[in-house]
Amino acid sequence: MMYLMAPRYPDIHIRLRSNNPFALVSAVRLALRRSDVDPGEINRFTEEALDSDEPQRMRKVCSDWAEVEVSA
Repeated sequence: MMYLMAPRYPDIHIRLRSNNPFALVSAVRLALRRSDVDPGEINRFTEEALDSDEPQRMRKVCSDWAEVEVSA
């Protein structure tokens, strides 16, 4: 049985029309800043998201932090 976990910030919604994982990371960072998330927490997200060179891993990290919808 698979359990889906809600993102860390479920009230933050990202809608993006690009498959570029760096654009997604940037959009999440901006949304976190606009939601007055602590800068240390934003840095933690950024380090975690950019820790991998794999686009799928970067997208997964973004989905772990915010509600993400990508339509390319």
